[in-house]
Amino acid sequence: MCSRLPRTACILRLIALCIIFSHTAAYFGLTGREPLVFLPGPFSNEPSGSGKAHLKQCEQMTLTRRQKRLCRREPGLAETLRESVRLSLMECRYQFRNERWNCSMDGRGSLLKRGFKETAFLLAVSSAALSHALAKACSSGRMERCTCDDSPGLQHREAWQWGVCGDNLKYSTKFLKKFLGQKRVSKDLRAQIDAHNINIGIRAVKSGLKTTCKCHGVSGSCAVRTCWKQLSPFHDTGRLLKFRYDTAVRVLSVTNAATGETAAAAAAGGNSGNGGGGPSNPRPTDLVFLEESPSFCRASRYSPGTGGRGCAKDTSCHNLCCGRGYNTAMRLTSLSCNCQVRWCCHVECQTCVREEEVYTCRKA
Repeated sequence: MCSRLPRTACILRLIALCIIFSHTAAYFGLTGREPLVFLPGPFSNEPSGSGKAHLKQCEQMTLTRRQKRLCRREPGLAETLRESVRLSLMECRYQFRNERWNCSMDGRGSLLKRGFKETAFLLAVSSAALSHALAKACSSGRMERCTCDDSPGLQHREAWQWGVCGDNLKYSTKFLKKFLGQKRVSKDLRAQIDAHNINIGIRAVKSGLKTTCKCHGVSGSCAVRTCWKQLSPFHDTGRLLKFRYDTAVRVLSVTNAATGETAAAAAAGGNSGNGGGGPSNPRPTDLVFLEESPSFCRASRYSPGTGGRGCAKDTSCHNLCCGRGYNTAMRLTSLSCNCQVRWCCHVECQTCVREEEVYTCRKA
């Protein structure tokens, strides 16, 4: 699978899916045909044993020799990689919860071999998650070789004292390029597109970096102000990437007559914003893809289809069910009701049972 792709695209695909379609190994023990088993929550408190637990975690991952060396050298990196996997999968599923393709694990291997919009999103959200997780790991002290961000005028010791250790996106981006091996641009069009979409994810995280300040002084006079860099919640990044997906640009292969080199140009009718009729380069902020996606309505090698999916009658059933209609059923749900505040200081509620309609897409 990875023989025709640069290391950058290959490793991000592993991180995005927790899987590798290799005959010899699997990322975290999962394969494309196995059900998704969620990894432990963010930075779980697993026993470290002899202090070399991270070495075992590094060996369990399908990484290049150089990447494993980096992983073994940095005890916090294995947990950070695991957190980035969890982050990207959860956000992908949330953003596509009402779409025909809902970031299902089924058919992911076949999907990644094609140049669909969904492939572009997976590369972008996985690189964004890794960049975000690395920056957060630095500021939280999970990584030994990095610390708070090095904003001008902000001393690390003072930052820890005031509890305002900034997210170190600068180190995250630098380490990410080293870890992924981004050195030169490939002449292969698919590799260029994958690298472009990966950078879209990193750009999305950068766009959410903001400066937060805290005042110190008598009665909040702000005689002294401490400022630090802080990342936006990853949900904000996911929402931005979903917008990039919705406005993604289809590109074609164009050969430069003078140099003979192949490059990507927006197809006619794309969102490149050139205002003219000829091909143009996609904007740096555009997600790009090579071919139109299937409908994802029925089960195929790309997805399990939408049959049996729950939907909302007035908003999503028409789109999700692809014209097949939907089934209606009744179910009983329990919820808190008649809540009152009692002195002092708790809330007492009754449990009410409500009958509600549920809708699921027909399979045929």
